[in-house]
Amino acid sequence: MLKRILGIILTAATLPLPAADAGLKLKVATVQFRSSFDVKQNCERIVAHLRRLSEAGVQVVAFPECALTGYDTGAGFAPSSIEVEAAEKQLAQICRTSKIAAVIGSVYKVNGHLYDTAVVFNSRGDLVERYGKVYLAGEKWATPGNHIAYFDLEGIPLSVMICHDERYPELVRLPAIQGARIIYYISAESGLRQEQKLAPYRAQVMARAVENGVFIVQSNAPANPDLTGSHGQSRIVSADGNVLQESSFFGEDIIMEALAMKKGNLARPLEGLYGQWWKQGVDSMLSNVRRQLD
Repeated sequence: MLKRILGIILTAATLPLPAADAGLKLKVATVQFRSSFDVKQNCERIVAHLRRLSEAGVQVVAFPECALTGYDTGAGFAPSSIEVEAAEKQLAQICRTSKIAAVIGSVYKVNGHLYDTAVVFNSRGDLVERYGKVYLAGEKWATPGNHIAYFDLEGIPLSVMICHDERYPELVRLPAIQGARIIYYISAESGLRQEQKLAPYRAQVMARAVENGVFIVQSNAPANPDLTGSHGQSRIVSADGNVLQESSFFGEDIIMEALAMKKGNLARPLEGLYGQWWKQGVDSMLSNVRRQLD
């Protein structure tokens, strides 16, 4: 009996998600959030943003990589798991009471492994995804994630990715083939002193959007006055690859956009020379839907 129940659960978890309804508009926001290494303080500020944006009619809001904990690459980076867990519970409660969904950069420790994560709450306060960054970028403390994110948030099939993940097109292509309409991309990209990276960063998210017909909602950390930190330029990119709105380098800006959803998925790759190869990738992604970090 137990095996039968588990089989039903697994089958339900791997079924394709419904396509977004044509004509549906989703109001999204990205907060260019400057974190400290004080989890409680970061949480209080995120809560304040969630409340204000809910009042403004925003349905989903994104915050940068490690927004809840502050971002570092050193091996000694180890935020308090107790503080992080308490903060995430508070954020879930605010999402529920304010009826707003959120994609928030955090960390997660389990079985001695520490993950660089995007934690996603829906407008009922349910944890619908905890995605671990798959392609690390020198974070000595982090363990690579174990699945591609694909799930439904506020009626829209979508995916999330974190920073260096954007350099790997399959993390967007596979969800798009299956019907994802939005990619939430949270990051703490290189700083302004690495000026040669700025144009490629922008080009990559525009390419991911247009080549897959998906919106991209990016939340990046801003630059600090002394040019440490990241470089800002959080943005919302249309499914045709054009940048709809973009933040400044240094400001803790908030940008909002009502995105018009369309039905359908990215079928053409399945019809081409490598169709079977892409199908195998989609099947692998679906077999790991909502897989737990371990």
